[in-house]
Amino acid sequence: MRHKVRKHLKFKKKDFHHRKAMQRNLVTSFFTHKSIKTTEKKARSIVPMIDKLINTVNTKDEMNAIRYSMQYLFTKDSSLELFKNVAPKYKGKKTSGFTRIIPIKYRDGDNAKIVLLELV
Repeated sequence: MRHKVRKHLKFKKKDFHHRKAMQRNLVTSFFTHKSIKTTEKKARSIVPMIDKLINTVNTKDEMNAIRYSMQYLFTKDSSLELFKNVAPKYKGKKTSGFTRIIPIKYRDGDNAKIVLLELV
């Protein structure tokens, strides 16, 4: 039996480094623009990362939160946006559920579901 296997985090024909870089790019652009349009599979793979980042900024001291967030974010603009605008909104809230996935359409060509990932 395969308990606790996250099937939505697997991307076929992509190795670990490609997958990690893709997820970091998506998280960085998410915090820069506060919403992104992407496929459903990619959106579901970065939701746990976003929740962990917001919780870390709200619970840990500032220096450790900066170190942790720089593992996932590429640019200084996105980290400043996370620390100054996004995380203080969710200071007293629960540990997850900060994002909303809204289906938009199916992409022409491969019929992949395109969704809008935004903050609640």
